[in-house]
Amino acid sequence: MVKINKVYTRTGDEGETGLVGGRRIAKEHLRIEAYGTVDELNSVIGLSRSFLAQKEDSLHRDKLDLILEAVQQRLFDIGSELATLPGDEYEGQVKVKEADTQWMEEVIDLMNEDLEPLKSFILPGGTPLNAFLHQSRTVCRRAERAILRLHRGETVSASIRTFINRLSDFLFVCGRWVAVTLNEEEVLWVPGKPLPDWKWR
Repeated sequence: MVKINKVYTRTGDEGETGLVGGRRIAKEHLRIEAYGTVDELNSVIGLSRSFLAQKEDSLHRDKLDLILEAVQQRLFDIGSELATLPGDEYEGQVKVKEADTQWMEEVIDLMNEDLEPLKSFILPGGTPLNAFLHQSRTVCRRAERAILRLHRGETVSASIRTFINRLSDFLFVCGRWVAVTLNEEEVLWVPGKPLPDWKWR
């Protein structure tokens, strides 16, 4: 387990940071960008959960919170794996597996059973929970791009790449699902919609 006694160490003041195993690389390295964006994604999902907690007690609310918490746990596992250079893996290190993606697909399929076929794209927003789930989706896509850029030069496991790709699908479906099951507002894209009369004088 991680043990943190001191928050600041001054060792990163010159623009480098330590990885799992002790090796140091520049803070702007693609590896840092990758797991830093995964960390940002985790934070936005945490915001989503904070608004989910404000919804009325229901089975849907509680089950979704369990799912989102499980996702956050997996994202920390992924961050740890991305922060480990090849050869520095340690015994007992947790790694995301194909089974995690399969679980994610099962969740998506079950949610989809509650949804009508999509006839338009969705404008992020509506209500805070819906908005933060859609923000999570866009940050997830950015995390995926960062991971793929890293993968072009250094190997990133297929399990990480697949899980992150499927996670963005889940977050999209999740944004739609809360509109149906938790009475969140959903705003649809209307192509070419006329501009409104915006003048107030």
